[in-house]
Amino acid sequence: MKIVMKFGGTSVGDGKKICHVAELVKRYFDKGDQVVLVTSALAGVTDELLEIAGNGCEHGKVTAVTEFIASLKSQHFAAVNDAVSDEAIKAGVIEFLTTRIDELEKALIGICYLGELTARSRDNISSYGERLAAPIVSGAISALGIPSKYYTGGEAGIITTDAFGGAKPLPKSYDLINSRLTPDLKNSIQVVTGFIGENEEGSITTLGRSGSDYTASILGVGVKADEIWLWKEVDGIMTTNPKIVPSARTIQYISYQEAMELSSLGAEVLHPRTIEPSMKHHIPVRVKSTFKPDFDGTLVVSENIKSKNVVKAVSMIKKVSLINVSSAEMVGYIGKVAGIFTILAEKNVGVRLISQGSESSISFIVNDSDSAKTVKSLKAGLGDSYKIDSRSDIAVTAVVGAGMAGTPGVARRVFTALGKENINIIMISQGSSEYNISCVVSSSDVNKAVAALHSEFELDKPDTKNK
Repeated sequence: MKIVMKFGGTSVGDGKKICHVAELVKRYFDKGDQVVLVTSALAGVTDELLEIAGNGCEHGKVTAVTEFIASLKSQHFAAVNDAVSDEAIKAGVIEFLTTRIDELEKALIGICYLGELTARSRDNISSYGERLAAPIVSGAISALGIPSKYYTGGEAGIITTDAFGGAKPLPKSYDLINSRLTPDLKNSIQVVTGFIGENEEGSITTLGRSGSDYTASILGVGVKADEIWLWKEVDGIMTTNPKIVPSARTIQYISYQEAMELSSLGAEVLHPRTIEPSMKHHIPVRVKSTFKPDFDGTLVVSENIKSKNVVKAVSMIKKVSLINVSSAEMVGYIGKVAGIFTILAEKNVGVRLISQGSESSISFIVNDSDSAKTVKSLKAGLGDSYKIDSRSDIAVTAVVGAGMAGTPGVARRVFTALGKENINIIMISQGSSEYNISCVVSSSDVNKAVAALHSEFELDKPDTKNK
């Protein structure tokens, strides 16, 4: 098989874990599989890079940069010592890291002196996490006797738009990736930095949230992979959060559409944009556990594989607020609702769910961090004839599954299950695909609601596909 394998920050958190990753991919290479490996930064590094850059811009303390660089160097050199057993390879990796870290230090000091952090500079600084991790991972593989070469995303062929912080690959990227990575796949393991690419002028760009998963999907299309594997610290995509429901189990098969519904409703295993390239080209995505490599995990595929349980998973969203907007002026007037969401778009506020019970009122969910800004902006933009209020003591729970489409009685079962637990439903929203029903409940009730729905739809029972 030709497989693109992505390892996240938990999987490559330190040198010992990187050594485990190298030994893991060696197993597949020795069996004859062709492997492209995508690596995230070491645990916590990207957040630390962004924090030191932000502080440098605001406070200009060069001494803080010096202390950070010393700590960063120590962390990565320790990882090299633990992960790379061959002394010659180790020396080469250390030399490379020293050069890159010196570059980073100069860039951070420049930010301190200028007091400016542009989107372009922010992408450049945040890219160093992956750029420092890739040579360590590649070195660990080489030390096991397998030829390995590391690339930045741009060097591998990911050429993007100029949207710093959320760039997208240009169509020509896929041919470039194929020409640059494919020729050596049979004889070596290519290691590529996740999260980053470069624009047509050669400046580093980042791919935004879940960027390393997105990189794996892009590379999978480019090399025409049989499957894309996302190695994580979980056993796959679960029927719900096992910390809430211990009997939650791994979903064996799930469709791209179901996975995207789950992600948009709070599940953090996959981001919708992550699987967009693989979905378009029908490349299966497998979510596996780094710590249970022999477990199959979850396979995300094109077709909707219905199980006898019409609901496939229960998800939830916390740290959100409910916004209610009502006015008699909304009745019979075209464009009033559009005006509401135009105001939110201008303030860069994302809306998670929407429910409209009548012409005179509309309710929607935003992140807690956007709540105050949302209310203030709507009051200023709509005027005194509108009543606007918010509520922050809420959470969302949702049932998701392809089997819900066209199946009568699912909503009744949802409401009955919550009613039996004396859980009040504050707002209801259902997707037009009929793949989900979402309920807003009190935040104090959300865990109980998740457990009740998981039990009602018997999701602790094994996946059984309909014939």
